[in-house]
Amino acid sequence: MLANLKQDRKYARIKRESNVSAAMTLKILLPNSVFSESHQVHRIVAMTPEGAFGILSHRRDCIAALSAGILVFEIKGAEETYVAVDEGILVKTGAEVLVSVRNAKSGFGLDELRDAVEQEFKHLDEQAQTLRFALTKMENGLMNRLASFHQDVRYE
Repeated sequence: MLANLKQDRKYARIKRESNVSAAMTLKILLPNSVFSESHQVHRIVAMTPEGAFGILSHRRDCIAALSAGILVFEIKGAEETYVAVDEGILVKTGAEVLVSVRNAKSGFGLDELRDAVEQEFKHLDEQAQTLRFALTKMENGLMNRLASFHQDVRYE
């Protein structure tokens, strides 16, 4: 019995060590295409509404809402890669990390990407809020008209 316990502990330690060195696959998905797919990713840092969110390969499966910002990831044997992303969602399952966003940009320096996030993605958020406000007003008007129509029909 004691031998089995030691063997189980040894197996668990070996499994943990092998998971730490394991790499992840990162896919950045846009609404109509795959923006990028990277293999042998060891570290990912994304922005959430609560702040920066880091993922290593041995982290448990998770889901996180992303805010517009810079996504940073590191591939084994290469420098950090920076991608400007719009709002979206990150899903980690096993060794696969899926990032689904409305818009993404890469291939620029860090300063240019930060400017792109500030100018384009946040401006789009302001436009989306204006559109949502207009749609809410239209929905409220329609609901009020339906309610008054329903009252008129009921009293006739």
